[in-house]
Amino acid sequence: MAFQPNDLSVLAYANNFTLWHFTTVDNAVDGAGYFDSAVDMLRTNDLIITNVDTDGVPTTTFYIVTGNDGSTVSVAAY
Repeated sequence: MAFQPNDLSVLAYANNFTLWHFTTVDNAVDGAGYFDSAVDMLRTNDLIITNVDTDGVPTTTFYIVTGNDGSTVSVAAY
């Protein structure tokens, strides 16, 4: 399944930093290009709390946005 923008929501915003929450049935979100369709929302150093594989064996992982060049977004486990 691909990234669903409705599953990404803001938890807090201050001083050019956003704390996000994202939930998905996908098994992983750190693959190349996964968050690219959110390029207009996510900024470098934003933090995303993810609930992954919610229909299987759910896990929670924190990700930091490590890059956004205007067309691609990269994240890494925090």
